[in-house]
Amino acid sequence: MEISARNQLRGRVTAIALGGVMAEVRVQVGQNELVSVITRGSAEAMSIRVGDEVLVIIKATEVMLGKP
Repeated sequence: MEISARNQLRGRVTAIALGGVMAEVRVQVGQNELVSVITRGSAEAMSIRVGDEVLVIIKATEVMLGKP
C-alpha cells in the first residue's frame, strides 16, 4: 500500500472498545500507546483483533511538540 502520509508507525493492537457506531482501538507503538477512533464498520471490515500488527498512519495539518 502506497500513500502520501509520511508519519507511519507500526504497532500492535492492545484493546478494542466497540460502540454502536464507533470503535476505539488502542495500539502499542514502542513504549507509547496511540488511540484511534474509527467507525465500527471499518474495524469489522478490516477484521481488527487484539494482537494484530497494524500500521498507524497520522495525517495532520499540524503536529505539536512538547518538551518535558
